[in-house]
Amino acid sequence: MATATETGLDQLDARGPTGPFRARNRQTITDVTGGPVAELSIVPALFIDRTVAALRAAAPLPREERVNALRRAGELFASAELCGLDVGDYQRRVSRVSGLALSVVEQATERIVSACGAALDQALAALPAGAVLDWSDARTQTGAALWVRRGEVFAVLAAGNHPAVNTHWLEAVALGYRVVVRPSRREPFTAARLIAAIHEAGLGQQVAFLPTDHAGADAIIAAADRSMVYGGDDVMRKYRGHPSVLPQGPGRSKILITADTDWRPQVELIAESVSRHGGVSCTSTTAVFVEGDAAAFAEALAAQLQELPARTPLDATAALPVFTAEDARRMGDHLARLAEGTVPLRGAASVVADLGDGSAALRAAVHLLPSSSSAQAGAELPFPCVWVAPWTRDDGVKPLADSLVLTVMTDDDELVDELIAQPGIRNLYVGSQPTYWTAPGVPHDGYLADFLMESKGVIKL
Repeated sequence: MATATETGLDQLDARGPTGPFRARNRQTITDVTGGPVAELSIVPALFIDRTVAALRAAAPLPREERVNALRRAGELFASAELCGLDVGDYQRRVSRVSGLALSVVEQATERIVSACGAALDQALAALPAGAVLDWSDARTQTGAALWVRRGEVFAVLAAGNHPAVNTHWLEAVALGYRVVVRPSRREPFTAARLIAAIHEAGLGQQVAFLPTDHAGADAIIAAADRSMVYGGDDVMRKYRGHPSVLPQGPGRSKILITADTDWRPQVELIAESVSRHGGVSCTSTTAVFVEGDAAAFAEALAAQLQELPARTPLDATAALPVFTAEDARRMGDHLARLAEGTVPLRGAASVVADLGDGSAALRAAVHLLPSSSSAQAGAELPFPCVWVAPWTRDDGVKPLADSLVLTVMTDDDELVDELIAQPGIRNLYVGSQPTYWTAPGVPHDGYLADFLMESKGVIKL
């Protein structure tokens, strides 16, 4: 699937149910120094339509076979040569093109392997208590709810900010969907490797890897029954309310510290919440609200975050995300404009760390906001960037809404009740819990299976 041609670059091919496909239209994938790494096939709409039709015509394998094949795919992902790369070469390549520290990619590999083995269990966490999985279940003799797919083909327009975003759609494979993945052209190697592993494990008729342009992405959504789309606020606006599309936008994860909590012992944990995964994850903390001395807290947090070293992504001590020097400077300029009216503890003047090879790391940024209602509190940037704001009870919970995760450090149970009731807060962690925390069975942005499945009344006399 990845071979060198006259260009000297590896070719990362698309993959349909019958195997690899090399398109005439190809895009060069570069690393953070700007150097070319590989050529990615960009498939046309006609190939997309034919691939989705073939997937739709393929019956899902029995559940136990799917589970076993996914488990085997995880083993292959961790150990086999796939797409021309062994696992070490794959990890180094992802680190080079994404700018994530190699250690982050290695951790993501472990998460993907684990997700392959647990995909069905994770999906079944959403199974309604009164529902069964098979119409032949004895409970249908007196009438029961049957949990069924809402369609047959699930499409994913994947993000490239972190390899582990590819863990979520594995649940759809486990549930019997045929799955099409359009990878991010920033980092297509993880999706390609995972789908190659799934093919090798015996589920070749169930998944496809379809790199394509914007017109092709629209064709994928039009052809699929259900779709999950990653992107920014523009994606959220485009697909909000679309019944067959689940948009996955910015996380805007936050922390609230109330006056009954001493924030000083929490600074290290909060700094880790800001910087974990290089600060690029949707669960990375982007705003902290403090009932009390927000300025003192911001200074302590900035001091903690300044310890993060700026290194090339393959360096064993790397912790910060790396971009081309041009892109890093552009983001630094954007931060300077965005932060107008705030107090910079670590501002745009100090975030760009040129690494001397055409790339630059982005250091952590910390700004103190004038109020909890400042617009910057909702800004999310692809590196450790956190906004600290004063908060009072009179401000209420409105500034805390629109959060994938909110960690609240408080002893106020009434406040917790009020926060739990807010639909814009998708996950609430109470106490000294980092926003990046996850666990099997705990929903991420709700259960994906709620979007993929529905209950149907069945009785078998």
